[in-house]
Amino acid sequence: MYKPGVIINQPGFCLPSLIGYDILYYMENIFTPENYELFVKLFIALVLGMIIGIERVLAHKTAGMRTYAMVSMGAALFVIIGNLVGEKLTGFSSFDPLRMASQIVVGIGFLGAGMIVFQESRLIGLTTASGLWVAAGIGMASGFGLYNLAVITTILAIFIFTVLWIVEQWIKKIPIRKIGENK
Repeated sequence: MYKPGVIINQPGFCLPSLIGYDILYYMENIFTPENYELFVKLFIALVLGMIIGIERVLAHKTAGMRTYAMVSMGAALFVIIGNLVGEKLTGFSSFDPLRMASQIVVGIGFLGAGMIVFQESRLIGLTTASGLWVAAGIGMASGFGLYNLAVITTILAIFIFTVLWIVEQWIKKIPIRKIGENK
């Protein structure tokens, strides 16, 4: 096991201490069984967000795979931070991580608002904004360890983006009659 504070100095290899922590010691302590669950939560959020983003790329939308993956993983990260801070700094697990989660919803609301534009008397970007909002929810579910909910929500989001889009296009083709108008 590597000991902190020791400088590795071998022929062709020199690794000085970095702000009091040796890099090898830090890396050895980051990949521990206790941290595996954190990595799993972040990875699941990333993959599920990426899946939604792939559909958006195929639909030629502005926010794509990277955006959805980052929003989902970022939301999971903030939930994890809220849980860790609550457990480690306050000394008890009754800390309310939902405060952090509620701020995620607000922050994504601002991000989504920036994506909605009014162009040529049409509202554009509303579905993308709501998709990012759902991606944040998926990330939050992953961050809380609610993997089944995250996966089911991802499936439903893909359903909405694909199947309901087809249904919507079909409905738009139906001629609309005014009240009192004869056939």
